[in-house]
Amino acid sequence: MAAQEFENLAAFRKIQGKPLPKGEWVTVTQDMINAFAKATLDDQWIHTDVERAQKESPFKSTIAHGFMSAALISSLIGGLVRIKSMSMGVNYGLNHLRFPHPVPVNSRVRLACTVRRIEDFKESGIKAFFDCALEIESIEKPACVCEFIALMFE
Repeated sequence: MAAQEFENLAAFRKIQGKPLPKGEWVTVTQDMINAFAKATLDDQWIHTDVERAQKESPFKSTIAHGFMSAALISSLIGGLVRIKSMSMGVNYGLNHLRFPHPVPVNSRVRLACTVRRIEDFKESGIKAFFDCALEIESIEKPACVCEFIALMFE
């Protein structure tokens, strides 16, 4: 699905309180998990030791880091929204971050989110608050839920 396009921040403001279309499915591979482990120095066996996870883990496979799930949100929002006049976007933070269900390796995830609130920020920007759920294909509980906050500038 193509990103929803807006000419400028003023046009984007009009979707406040509305859900965005759900994103494309993304497969979470072992290579992605290993790269995240290396980048964050978190190589706990549940994430990186495939053989041990198959034998000892209650999930019978490796799982993605919870923070890897959260880290995907920024990019996935970028796939849902394109503001033509935007010169820069910055991650501002997360509120109410939870990981209701682990993401088994090779699962497909996608983002469902609503633009809950938009505030003015400095002279040429906004602060956008997104209610996000990272869905896992064929699993009822989401991998990650949070309020994601982004700064956007023209």
